[in-house]
Amino acid sequence: MNKDLSPRVGGTKGGSGGARSAASETVIVLHIDDDANDTALLQAAARSANLQFQLYNVEDGDQAIAYLSGAAQYADRAMYPLPCLILLDLKMPRATGFEVLKWIRSHPELGELPVIVLSGSELQEDVRQAYGVGANSYLVKPIGFEALVNLVRNITSVWLGGQQQNGYMG
Repeated sequence: MNKDLSPRVGGTKGGSGGARSAASETVIVLHIDDDANDTALLQAAARSANLQFQLYNVEDGDQAIAYLSGAAQYADRAMYPLPCLILLDLKMPRATGFEVLKWIRSHPELGELPVIVLSGSELQEDVRQAYGVGANSYLVKPIGFEALVNLVRNITSVWLGGQQQNGYMG
């Protein structure tokens, strides 16, 4: 599911190399995951936790690279601002999460961008490899909605400075 990539936020750079609108301080989070259900659940969990950040979703590694490099349809940074945080699944079509993460870390202009692997895999080899190619954190997708709400709260607190409380996440 390509979640609502319509513009809502200006492309002003700020924070951890990502975008924040000066007027609203809306934080951009890029969710790279091919499972529409995971995206919908993540959005619902953030709303339930009263968190404010704009979630953009791309469905595969090729789209992620195009988005982050500002290529093709993603060239307009006012419509497709650089994120402050990336939530990255590992198992996707066209390019794996590992390949996307390697690509991100090979581009100095994205070097400060925090990337959290959010995967269904608990395999130690996946965890090791994710950290080996530059993941800032590795989290296993939780079972149960309340656990997901808590995970999203924790991600916001740790990686977005906890500033996104009491607002809407679209």
